[in-house]
Amino acid sequence: MRKTLGYIVSAIFLAAVFVGVNAYSQDDVTHVEDSAFVEHMRPPVPFMHDEHNEAAEIEDCAECHHGEEDGKQVDHITSEDQECSECHLADESGKDRPRELITRYHQNCKGCHLERKAGPVQCCDCHTK
Repeated sequence: MRKTLGYIVSAIFLAAVFVGVNAYSQDDVTHVEDSAFVEHMRPPVPFMHDEHNEAAEIEDCAECHHGEEDGKQVDHITSEDQECSECHLADESGKDRPRELITRYHQNCKGCHLERKAGPVQCCDCHTK
């Protein structure tokens, strides 16, 4: 009886872990969003996370979600569990500047598109109505 109960509890635990991992999947990402953008100057960028990464052959999360240690970018650290604004909203003086965050998004996305010579680079190509 106790062994059976142990198996049931283990099965429930594994199911909860599986559901939890899938709940944080990027399948449901449809737009580039960040809670720092309360008001939008332009429409949010449509972005199908998994489709984009398959088409761009991006397998390493750190390619977009770079991480840092002691203020320096480190390959083995990623930031996919954070919003970009957690690090890139403030400028060097520590003041919140939404323009700094916008610049960082553009450097990351547009910079990659330019480097690969693939993907949109004009404002209206990303910020569609």
